[in-house]
Amino acid sequence: MQIEIRGLEKLSFRERQVVALKETGLSSEVVARRLGLSPATVATLYNRAKTKGYQVVLVITGDPLGVMAEEEDGEEI
Repeated sequence: MQIEIRGLEKLSFRERQVVALKETGLSSEVVARRLGLSPATVATLYNRAKTKGYQVVLVITGDPLGVMAEEEDGEEI
């Protein structure tokens, strides 16, 4: 599984860094340590990025969730 962030061109470089880390589930404190910023700055950058409108899309290959089973007659559900 991968994540795709659409609309990155609208964001500054720092906003892109923060969004990429935050959207993978890291806390603001962890992001702040990794980027050498304060947690307040991370929160500001993240909130600013959200107002600019980006989308996070999950790209799932195969059927890791087990929901794409075939019916008995061979057709996909």
